[in-house]
Amino acid sequence: MKSRTLICMTAILFAALTQPASAGSAPRGSFSFTTIEFPGTIATAPKGLNNHAKVVGTDIDTSGNFHGFLLSHGTFTTIDAPGSVGTDALAISDPGEIGGHYQDSAGITHGYVLSHGSFTTFDFPGATNTFLEGMNNHGQIVGGYGIAGVLHGFLLEAGSSITIDFPGAVATAATEINDHGQIVGFYDDSTGLEHGFLLDNGNFTTIDCPGAFSFTDPYGINDSGVIVGNRDDSSGAFHGFEFLKGSFSTVVFPGASSTIPLRVNSAGQVVGQYVDSAGNVHGFLATPIPKQKP
Repeated sequence: MKSRTLICMTAILFAALTQPASAGSAPRGSFSFTTIEFPGTIATAPKGLNNHAKVVGTDIDTSGNFHGFLLSHGTFTTIDAPGSVGTDALAISDPGEIGGHYQDSAGITHGYVLSHGSFTTFDFPGATNTFLEGMNNHGQIVGGYGIAGVLHGFLLEAGSSITIDFPGAVATAATEINDHGQIVGFYDDSTGLEHGFLLDNGNFTTIDCPGAFSFTDPYGINDSGVIVGNRDDSSGAFHGFEFLKGSFSTVVFPGASSTIPLRVNSAGQVVGQYVDSAGNVHGFLATPIPKQKP
């Protein structure tokens, strides 16, 4: 699986995003957009969002180090797991538990949950690296783990670690789970193309966004079944999408060369990243604009 695809791989993701890309399609006009910038950093990547509009994510400081952050009521708080050389924050539940992963000095990645100021590390049994990507309000956690050079998805619930592999895929990653237990993620087929998936009640459905060149990556799903993510085109540009009941629509930050939505909450708010015309990476919060009554 391409290293770009896992949003845990912060430094690699930012490097990919800052490559030149052509402009995406026009915005739908149904969102109002707000830029999110962690003060004093060179890049900000919101990656998690709860139903109280609290945001978690990752920033890169001026020395090139990455840290997790929480944005709550306009105030930023840094998140650094003990013993880490870099921390990603990717998920936040409504009660305020935060999930993500960190890299230690040996280059190994571990999952963690931060609850009431206390960190708990999670490593998938036997795995070389563990990437905690998403969590819901029932304590279910999803992500990916590497073992013997192969990436697998996982579900952690009630203390049991369950592997998620899309049938026939050569690599699988799970990125988010909603309160109904629906899971989204992506997988690589044997030709190297990357497809999204929805796992619902044990049944897999492939998600391929129209116009995708080499990948469709769903990252978030809310309790209404709205899925957000991004796909590429033949020029290398990233385009954001929403997907619901077989229908795709675009999510594009105005004037951006690339847009990557990552999470959506029950109010339809979306967080993610965009690249401006100068190649700089910024975070955003998109809030739906209510439809006007006729």
